[in-house]
Amino acid sequence: MKIIFLGTNGWYTTQTGNTACILIDSKDYYVIFDGGNGIYKLDQHIKETKPIYLFISHFHLDHVEGLHVLNKFTFAQGINICLPEGRKQDFDKLVTPPFTTPTNKYKMKVNFCEDLPFPVEIIELFHAYKDHGFRITLDGKIIAYSGDAGISKASYKLAENADLLIHESSYLLDHPKSSWGHVGPDEAATLAKETGVNKLVLTHFDASLYTSLKQRGEAEKAAQSIFPNTICATDDLVITL
Repeated sequence: MKIIFLGTNGWYTTQTGNTACILIDSKDYYVIFDGGNGIYKLDQHIKETKPIYLFISHFHLDHVEGLHVLNKFTFAQGINICLPEGRKQDFDKLVTPPFTTPTNKYKMKVNFCEDLPFPVEIIELFHAYKDHGFRITLDGKIIAYSGDAGISKASYKLAENADLLIHESSYLLDHPKSSWGHVGPDEAATLAKETGVNKLVLTHFDASLYTSLKQRGEAEKAAQSIFPNTICATDDLVITL
């Protein structure tokens, strides 16, 4: 199984990366976490006719602005869009004229998920505007994805014994206390250490704070001092699980 980081910035796209999007290429399925600007690269990687599932954690624009380009794709198998309970109305507000092309005008078939063929837990996390994390099992591995989230009790449920935890790291070290619901690299690493995670990948670096990739390297070192099996993602990073 390959995990491809198509967009690793938070808030806005810069020379350091596109906004949030991750593609998982598993044996039987393609799974996408979030639809930031990085989603435009999907057709560089989706070459088989395995079913495609797109999970949206929340509707801050850096996680959904890439939905505007979904209509460029012509995947023969179409795409399945998976939303937490109550969020279809948010999707319908955004993916409609005058903002963008509605799904019934796409060049491929679009379904909205009801039943899923692999185990998924959808867990509401701490963020200013309701965010959901996803805990999925593919090829016998547990992958946990935070979307945007500060640490809460729900974070521990999300991460527990995951083979891979993909967690946001919007803030720098020693950031001021915030009620918005984000973390720095040390907090994400502590969560991984305390929950028995095997591997931690940090992503979603606030573009206004992380203005260079060098800063991500510094964040990686700080996180590794707490949880050694940590890496900081950059756009187009591919890891194997």
